Amino acid sequence: MFTIENIRTAEAKIKSGSDFPQFIKEIKELGVKRNDVYVSNGLSVYFDDEDNAQQLSPQEYPTLVINEESSADKLKHALKIHQQGETDYFSFCKQAADAGVEKWVTDLDEMTCTYLDAEGNELIKEKIRIL
Repeated sequence: MFTIENIRTAEAKIKSGSDFPQFIKEIKELGVKRNDVYVSNGLSVYFDDEDNAQQLSPQEYPTLVINEESSADKLKHALKIHQQGETDYFSFCKQAADAGVEKWVTDLDEMTCTYLDAEGNELIKEKIRIL
């Protein structure tokens, strides 16, 4: 069973979106099966294979307003530059909020990350590739 301390240690290694696949690999090895991240407040919820949940809130994370009009195109652009290492995590979260993303769900069995709007509609579903 993973702990919040394990997750924080793995998170500390993330400098940009290009580090995300390695982070996913590390938390999967810890036993995380799913991770839900809420864009408005940064809350992350980590689930194990028995659906036990542990929450992790960021130290400092100003509340973000989620755009009511979602845009897959805005999100695609935000993802592209974040994955190239051009933005930090909070900048990406601001761009995701502007694109109407309420949360993203990372499924570590399927190795996918799905971005959802406030209505629960899928904006983008990406396959996570571990190098």
